[in-house]
Amino acid sequence: MTNTDNAQTALTESLNALLADLFALYLKTKNFHWHVRGPQFRDLHLLFDEQAAEIFALTDLVAERVRKNGAATLTSIGAIAARSRIADQDAADLDAAAMVAELAADNRTLLAAIREAKAAAGAAGDNATEGAADDWTDQAQQRIWFLTSLLG
Repeated sequence: MTNTDNAQTALTESLNALLADLFALYLKTKNFHWHVRGPQFRDLHLLFDEQAAEIFALTDLVAERVRKNGAATLTSIGAIAARSRIADQDAADLDAAAMVAELAADNRTLLAAIREAKAAAGAAGDNATEGAADDWTDQAQQRIWFLTSLLG
């Protein structure tokens, strides 16, 4: 296998891991949207829904970058679970502050995954993915900013 092949493989593996993280974070954000309660209910309910929609929109963009690079994307919930670095949260009774803190931390994890994919794209000479990662980074940073601003 050549260095170019290795770089291409690393890129598609990185993008598929990012895709898994996006799906996991989307589902967690929707979980919190459905289960948030307390004095900030309306604001957080709307914020979590807005952020979930933004995250979900990225799944198609990332998957299409994988396909444009000639590889297969994730095909199942099991494939997502096997690759995601975002931990599940099955509790339906977290308080709002814990939800916000967990989503902020998970978006930081996602930001690191985006940066990893951007670096892999650079190594593989995929300037389209590298450029798109800048937009994904900006979105993740905005989510982190909004969430951490709520923590005071």
